[in-house]
Amino acid sequence: MAIFAKNISYMADNDWKKRLGVVFSTNPDFTYETTPDEEAETLPCGSQKLIVGIDRRNRGGKIVTLVSGFVGKEEDLKELGRTLKVRCGVGGSAKDGEITVQGDLRDKVTDILHELGYTKAKRGN
Repeated sequence: MAIFAKNISYMADNDWKKRLGVVFSTNPDFTYETTPDEEAETLPCGSQKLIVGIDRRNRGGKIVTLVSGFVGKEEDLKELGRTLKVRCGVGGSAKDGEITVQGDLRDKVTDILHELGYTKAKRGN
């Protein structure tokens, strides 16, 4: 069992995608170190330029409302996504700077964003 746990931690350290473009080193003591990506500070509500549109691609024909353009920390994005999902009464997700809300709720989501202080939020397609 300990060997299995050791292999998992080794696999987690062996992420080859982070090392793309790195030249081979013959130094046996060389360890590749990555710098952690710093999250941008969350902009105030009034200066966020959010675009509310719909998306049908790669969703099996289902329509989702997509809120894009959020600049800030991941936890603030998830909190805004949770607020939108609760106020609309539907499911969805919030990741990678985008919030998805199930269904075509562009007008309702835009109105909720305006109520929350996102004055530059506008309805897209």
